[in-house]
Amino acid sequence: MNLVRCKFTIDGHELDAYVARSDEQRALGLMHVAELGDNEGMLFVCDECEVQSFWMKDTPVALSIAFLDEDGTVLHTEDMEPHSLDSHTCEHEVRYVLEVPQGWFAERGIGAGARVEGPTFLPAAELSEGTRAPVPD
Repeated sequence: MNLVRCKFTIDGHELDAYVARSDEQRALGLMHVAELGDNEGMLFVCDECEVQSFWMKDTPVALSIAFLDEDGTVLHTEDMEPHSLDSHTCEHEVRYVLEVPQGWFAERGIGAGARVEGPTFLPAAELSEGTRAPVPD
């Protein structure tokens, strides 16, 4: 996979994530990826802040998904089964979605309210001033 990678921290736990920014990268996601390392994942950076929907078509590895607010706060998590066509959504409009090996969030006690920290996410105070979070190159 030839994507930009970025390091994030969530409640003190490090994560090395591929960053999917283009339509093509987001559409492909982790399809056909046979395995992820224990602390690897993929951050999807969507063009618009809206209700996002994900599925597991052609994805052979079980994943957990987190829907993130602009400042990186986890709003909702779910587990997803390999090759499933079931849709996974969050009722909140979001631009950022994070996928990790299934169970990664639960094993670390990470759920709604936890905050992903890294170069993509600015502190909430800066966001409230109308600044948009930078996206890694």
